[in-house]
Amino acid sequence: MKIDILSIFPEMFTPLNQSMIGKAQEKGLITIETHDFRDFADNKQRHVDDMPYGGGQGMLLMPQPIFDCLDNFPHENARVILLDPAGETFSQQKAKELSTENQLVFICGHYEGFDERIKTLVTDEISLGDYVLTGGEAAAVVMIDAITRLIPGVLGKEASHEDDSFSSGLLEYPQYTRPEDFRGLKVPDVLLSGHHENIRKWRLKESLKKTMERRPDLLETYSLTQEARDLLKH
Repeated sequence: MKIDILSIFPEMFTPLNQSMIGKAQEKGLITIETHDFRDFADNKQRHVDDMPYGGGQGMLLMPQPIFDCLDNFPHENARVILLDPAGETFSQQKAKELSTENQLVFICGHYEGFDERIKTLVTDEISLGDYVLTGGEAAAVVMIDAITRLIPGVLGKEASHEDDSFSSGLLEYPQYTRPEDFRGLKVPDVLLSGHHENIRKWRLKESLKKTMERRPDLLETYSLTQEARDLLKH
């Protein structure tokens, strides 16, 4: 996958050179390139923002630097993503969808907002959540992390992400590792039993229980099997 990032603060994306994403780049599974669209400003001061027509608070990103920056590299079949508080809320399902693309382009805004004409360039408007950040860079880092870890070969094991919270539609069940007894806190007996079917049922029940307690809204769209219904009753 090729990932292009438009930002006036490209140094904010150095975390993407670390950990699993850094290793994925070394393996050639993904390529990440940042583009400082301030370099494409057509004024001597290299301004990329201006006051809104009609008045109002704050400054808006001008269309010209964004358009010219995009014209500078191929992106004909890319998903072009605008980080916008008014966009669709990012989710695990959206991450899965985007992980199958060959090229993603992220446009990271700053200031008060965008000139509306910039939106004619994009295929997706996405928000990280119902809060305001100083710019789109932090949101883009989070989204790129969530998306790229779903690309085959990025994680150590192909199934590593399958039991993650939200991947199945439920929150993840509790997990334990050695020692078996730590300061009186013991690993549940079922996980030591070696009985795979009982372990599977325990994990499903615990996922359902945690989801019901912490994110009951997720169950509204989750297709409960008869087994899941029975487990919720006990």
